[in-house]
Amino acid sequence: MIRRLSPLLTACAASALLAACAVGPRAPDASLPPPASGAFVSSPQGVATGAVSTAAARDDWWRLYADPVLDGLIEQAFARNNELEAAVANLRAVRASLSEARAGRLPSTNANAAYSYGRQSANSFNIPGVPSGGAALDENETYDVGLDVSYEVDLFGRVGSTIRAARADADAQAAALDVIRVSVAAETARAYADACSSNAQIAVAERTIELQGQTADLTRRLLEGGAGTGLDTARAQSQLASSRAQLPTLRAQRDEALFRLATLTGVTPAEASTAARSCARPPQLTQPIPVGDGAALLARRPDVRQAERALAAAAARVNVATAALYPTITLGGGIGSTAMDAGDLGDDGSFNFSVGPLISWNFPNILVARARIEAADARTEAALATFDQTVLLALQETETALTRYANELDRRAALTEARDQAAEAARLARLRFDAGADSFLTVLDAERTQAQADAALAQSEALVTTYQIAVFKALAGGWAA
Repeated sequence: MIRRLSPLLTACAASALLAACAVGPRAPDASLPPPASGAFVSSPQGVATGAVSTAAARDDWWRLYADPVLDGLIEQAFARNNELEAAVANLRAVRASLSEARAGRLPSTNANAAYSYGRQSANSFNIPGVPSGGAALDENETYDVGLDVSYEVDLFGRVGSTIRAARADADAQAAALDVIRVSVAAETARAYADACSSNAQIAVAERTIELQGQTADLTRRLLEGGAGTGLDTARAQSQLASSRAQLPTLRAQRDEALFRLATLTGVTPAEASTAARSCARPPQLTQPIPVGDGAALLARRPDVRQAERALAAAAARVNVATAALYPTITLGGGIGSTAMDAGDLGDDGSFNFSVGPLISWNFPNILVARARIEAADARTEAALATFDQTVLLALQETETALTRYANELDRRAALTEARDQAAEAARLARLRFDAGADSFLTVLDAERTQAQADAALAQSEALVTTYQIAVFKALAGGWAA
């Protein structure tokens, strides 16, 4: 697939003796593979069922639900989520490192001023014919001021490659921030939908409990009137208790979703959204999801962009390591004044200056430089493999989300029909029992089937919304909003 990129990067890294790689490196060709440029594999199925459309994906996808509560929660999450705040701070730090790298193109200056007072040892001069132990030399003061300027001539590309690597790091961190934005938007919507779905399932369970409670009361009255049996009463009570046992689990699921929502929006569990706590059903779409195609997906996925920028940074650092094989050339100069009295610092006789190039070459450590080149090249190959894998995972995630969503829509349609038939069967069973044409066991069995069908349909409704949000997350909506 993208392995066709490897020869370019490996050749540039391995040719350590060629200045071309260090002086003028090319950015790695991270173009997308042709198979990623067409329609999604799952799109035909989704288009056929009305689940998706091939229109361009939207960044503000949550507005498709037309739910003001959801809009407000995502806005709050963008403003107050702690992970986002940390990512923004990390981006500022990386951009500061980029500014530091860019400063390498500017001359460096060093200003100094010194004052000293003392005397030298007369014996240290060891003048021939003059015995040691003579008179001490005079004490004196020395004043010295100066300004030194140096500039590295980037003949072999070390500074330029360092800047390119730092710029790629900054771009990668910006993409990492976008990845978190995508996740925050999707997880906030998911937590809100989970809370609403739990409320919907609680409502279904409460309706079932009410219906089964009426049935249990009927069996009790029949038993008291001598027309029923204790077995029918026990079965009705058992079925009622089983339905009641589902409520605590559903309430716990709702509270867990509310607590997740509170964390995502930067508040404590006690401050969880009251609107989410009282919502009756998960948000609903009234139109197909616009998904675009594979090329558009990979161009907008920030994790793909992050991997590509990390690859570019690794490739640039190969050139930084390669530049160590060559000498460092620095142009420098300095001016200053040295005098025995502060008032003489401005005299011509006190003035001094120096101008000249400085060439340094760590030739004895060339093995160290080569080892660093090899390590940088290995890290580039690892970054390339990571990029390849990120592309594949992006496609896998999207295709999986699309097929799950499309198939869950089919499942919901089948469960809706099953629920309707189960409700009709329960109604007929009750009529037949009231007419004396059937036993009460048939009524209980029909009501149990109806309760199961209602619960299954409510769970499917929750999954439909969950898979919708998974599709939106895979399409990477939210980071540009």
